Amino acid sequence: MARITVEDCLAKVSNRFLITQMAIKRVKQYREGYEPLIDSKNKEVVNALREIAAGKVIPDTTSDLHLHSSETEEA
Repeated sequence: MARITVEDCLAKVSNRFLITQMAIKRVKQYREGYEPLIDSKNKEVVNALREIAAGKVIPDTTSDLHLHSSETEEA
């Protein structure tokens, strides 16, 4: 089976830091009981990276937008 690399994920998400954050969040979801979105018998972090590279997991921008709107309300 082919190796998964950060470069594979960069085709879908252009920020390495964001890829790392997405993978961490996905691993936490696995540990809470969420099912993997792809069929794989790899470790959790490899599954998370495979899901990102496959486009099954996308960045969550709603929290950023919510944070931005609350900052403007305080001003």
